[in-house]
Amino acid sequence: MNRPAPTPRKPRASSQARIEAILAAARELLAGQGVAGLSIYSVAERAQIPPSSVYHFFASVPALLEALTADVHRAFREALSAPIDSAAFSTWHGLSRLIEQRMLDIYNGDAAARQLILAQHGLSEVVQADRQHDLELGELMQRLFDQHFQLPSLPADVDVFALAMELSDRVYARSMQLFEQITPRMAEEGMRVFEAYLSLYLPPFLPLRSQGHTYTDTAC
Repeated sequence: MNRPAPTPRKPRASSQARIEAILAAARELLAGQGVAGLSIYSVAERAQIPPSSVYHFFASVPALLEALTADVHRAFREALSAPIDSAAFSTWHGLSRLIEQRMLDIYNGDAAARQLILAQHGLSEVVQADRQHDLELGELMQRLFDQHFQLPSLPADVDVFALAMELSDRVYARSMQLFEQITPRMAEEGMRVFEAYLSLYLPPFLPLRSQGHTYTDTAC
């Protein structure tokens, strides 16, 4: 008889607490000093644990940064999953701005997120992880749009919503490079880029599926 595949075990409480302490220390260093100030030893010192304990869970700085990137994107997924009142908008442009503002709020409230996603650190592992997470966010965003509007047929060979997010992120990254923050002016430009790209595939007006309801995506 075939046995079911074993379910991955969750870390023990003590291990999970240590992982959280390591990630919290890395996040503080990243926010204050950027990627250049991050090392296994600096994280160990900030977390007040031996470097060997950090190595036990994260074999390298890129591995640590990949875990932090996943944590940031978890916040993005939660922003997409949070309830949305359909009475707050009447066009897809309104929904677009509402969603993009939630993303901006995360960036503005999380210096580590800005350093990971928007700063020019040149770490290919982090860039690749970010792109993979963007594909997942793009799928969630498309489902969210489809909950509220009757979408037209979209190309199968282009991840339209993921690419729209990546393009707006480039604007925010430019703002970080020039001003070390996302200025209100560049935040507006990022939103315009996001909407402009979607406008290549979405007509100016889309039929609403329904009104007067609050939606939440429970798929993630």
